[in-house]
Order: sequence, then structure tokens, then C-alpha cells
Amino acid sequence: MPIPVIDGDELRRLLPVEAAIDALEAAFRERDATADPLRTRLDTSAGQLLLMPASGPQGVGVKLVTLTEANPARGLPFVNAVYVLFDGRTQSPSAMMDGAALTALRTAAVSGLATRFLAREDAHRLVVFGAGVQARAHVDAMRAVRPIRELVVVSRTHGRAQALADEAGQAGLEARTGPAEDVAEADIVCTCTTAGEPLFDGALVRPGTHLNAVGAYEAHRRELDSGLVRRSQVVVETREVALAEAGEIAIAIREGVIEDSHIAADLGELVRGVQVRGGPRDVTLFKSVGMAFEDLVVARAVVDRAGA
Repeated sequence: MPIPVIDGDELRRLLPVEAAIDALEAAFRERDATADPLRTRLDTSAGQLLLMPASGPQGVGVKLVTLTEANPARGLPFVNAVYVLFDGRTQSPSAMMDGAALTALRTAAVSGLATRFLAREDAHRLVVFGAGVQARAHVDAMRAVRPIRELVVVSRTHGRAQALADEAGQAGLEARTGPAEDVAEADIVCTCTTAGEPLFDGALVRPGTHLNAVGAYEAHRRELDSGLVRRSQVVVETREVALAEAGEIAIAIREGVIEDSHIAADLGELVRGVQVRGGPRDVTLFKSVGMAFEDLVVARAVVDRAGA
């Protein structure tokens, strides 16, 4: 029997971002994700290959990901990936799907989940750094959990930034492109870039802001400066993963600005009731590097909806 193949368009049709957020919330509430293995990374002549396996009640799955920094200049995606989901009992293949589309959906959904628990209820001004697939997905995820009315897109690629702002405007938002300094007026900030150095002066971030930092995925790269990390209430997927792979955390620790204990909670603790935001003036930060467990949860939700 042929294995179902789910392309990116079908994946997005089957599982809206709000449904992905709900699936991840249920999974993090029910399961300890700290037992999952760290991803395996192989440096290649063109970039990196990542291997991300996971198993759980949802089945067994593996994602193969290539990261190629030169690709955007070629008009090609930075991330290419495939995902294979196996049945948890028989371990026979259940489906193969577009791993890049899955990555975009689950990354934004994880940010949406954190934002659901961390951002102020009245947060409506969104600033997004980046104008690619992840930036678009994060606009949708933020709109799914908060009453976003205003959007500023900050990107070095003006044409793509304007296109994203135009799309958001057509969807009913007051949207424009702008400089990094617009973080000073944001309620929510999402950084979705390939930058290795801080994107803006963290001192500009006003009290009460929530940030999702998702672009940096190595311990020597970061999108936010250490001063901002220090004054934030920090949530991560798991402490082990964050300390190994999250540049914002690792660099701040190496600089002596924070200690390991600065992490207020992991995502499972957050959804199970740990209170992180103490008041409306707290700055909250969710630092994500991506986990294979999250891919497995979202892949299973896609396949269940497809009836495969």
C-alpha cells in the first residue's frame, strides 16, 4: 500500500495554526519532554544537516532538515526538510510530509502556545523581524491567540517586508514596514531571522512586552542581547535543550549576566500552571530552538485530520 504524501499546501489546509497550538498544549501538559534526545547535527559543504527523531503516544517520527544560508540569495528556501511518521504500534510508515511546511507550522504554533500563557491579554501591537516563511507563520499564530490589530515588519529585504505588510493589510491589520526601533511601541515581538548578532537594543523594549525569539538555533548565535535576557522572565522548551542550543541563554551565561537558574520555567511547567508573568509590567521571553517532540505532535495531528 503506498505511503500517503502530504505536501505543504495540504498540510496547511488540514491543520490551521490554532489547532496546532491546541495539540501542542495538550501534549506538553500530558508529557515530560525532557527525555527527548537532542538533535544530531552534521556540518556539510553547503550548510548543515539535522536529524530529529522522536517517539511517543503519537507514534514514531523523524525529520531530516537541511539549512543552507546561501539559499535565500538564490531565491531558494533556507530550510528544506522531509518528515516521516510511523505507527507507534507496528512501526509501519503512516505518512511522509513536507518537512519545511511542518517546521514553519510547529515553530509558530509553539510560539503561539507560549504567547497564549505569557503575553498580556490586551496585547495588540506586533513587531516581527524577518519577512520569510517563519515571519508569515508567526503573524498567523499571534493573531490566533491575541487581538492583534497593528503590525510592523522589520527586514533587510524591503520588498519581502512590504509584501508581508501588504498581505496583513488585506487581512484587516494596520500594517507597515519599519525600523528596528519600532520595538519600543510593541506589545509582542517575534524575531524570525537568520541573524547571529542582536537585532536591536534591548533597552528599547518597554515594560509589559512579550518576546518570542526563534531564529537563532546554535549556542554561539543570538537575536537578542544579554541585557534584555537579564530583565526578562524567561521560558524555554526544556532547560537541557536551551542550555545546549539557545544562544541568547548560553551567551548571557558565558558573559556572567545570568545563571542557569534565571530560566523561570519550561513550556511544560508553564502550561501545567507555573505562573511566570507576575504583573502587566513584566517583560516575558520565550526562547525556542525547536524539538523533535513538537514535530511529532503536529505531524500526528495532520495525519489524523487527513484520515491517513
